[in-house]
Amino acid sequence: MKLVERTRNRTERLFALTLLLQTRPGMTARQLAEHFGVSRRTIFRDLRALSEANVPLTYSEKGGYEILEGYQLPPLMLTAREAATLLIGMAFIKRQPDASLRADADAVALKIQSVLPRPIREYIDRLQERITIDPYWLQAIQGSDEETGYWYTLSEAIAHQQSVQLAYYVPSRNELTRRKVNPLGLVYYSDHWNLIAYDHLRADIRNFRLDRIEALEVLSERFTPPVGFNLKTYLEAKGAAPEAHAIRLRFSEATYRWARRSIPARVETEHKTPEGVEVTFLFDNLDYLARWLLRYGPEVEVLDPPALRVRMRELALGLAARYS
Repeated sequence: MKLVERTRNRTERLFALTLLLQTRPGMTARQLAEHFGVSRRTIFRDLRALSEANVPLTYSEKGGYEILEGYQLPPLMLTAREAATLLIGMAFIKRQPDASLRADADAVALKIQSVLPRPIREYIDRLQERITIDPYWLQAIQGSDEETGYWYTLSEAIAHQQSVQLAYYVPSRNELTRRKVNPLGLVYYSDHWNLIAYDHLRADIRNFRLDRIEALEVLSERFTPPVGFNLKTYLEAKGAAPEAHAIRLRFSEATYRWARRSIPARVETEHKTPEGVEVTFLFDNLDYLARWLLRYGPEVEVLDPPALRVRMRELALGLAARYS
């Protein structure tokens, strides 16, 4: 049985090694050994086995192993849009707490990328550099029907660096505005997508919620991103979604042990008190947060902001009325 298991594990590693070298050419024996958690001697044996199986391995001029262009595993026929959708879906799964789900998502993403034609693979690489899921947390995948497919249209504009004309609703002024923007990235915050873009009207980088875009037109005009702009660095500097509220909660100590892992934001502070554990963070969607808090019942109390306390009271009264 041990021999069968070792053989199966090696076969799986050889397949994974082939996929890895197709998607990340130029990896050294040391890097490959670290990736698979084996010795360099094992990697050299695996590389020799691939060569004997007529996989066209070569050593690149810049250093590292690669597989000659043109070698393909059985073809996977995907359009750029389908490939982008699948890989972004894998990004959602990789934010889950279950380690096996994350591992499976990595494997699936690697297989998808390995069989894509070079132009689509390069398109996906550019796109992935400009798209991120909430950099601090993702609790649930709840898309908005109101976004009407703008995500993919904007993702193409980002990849091709094309300016976009927006009809954008501003709720604070109850006004529909027209904005010309240079789309720089897409980010998912808890329950909605946001476009990070240079706003020509404000002459600054701004955030636009996709569910507030009434219409958009991708222009033929091309743009150059701001020098040194990096989406993840920009988001880290911002620290939270725009329009975020300062949230302060108090959990019972026993409940907080398991609630801590699913708080829908990066925790700013936490400290124990005689009444429990007080925690603070920033969050933009009070309605979503109130519904999330209902699962903890009397084991959590909202201390701030007052608007969230009001929303919790409304939900609790509505629930009580339903079962009265």
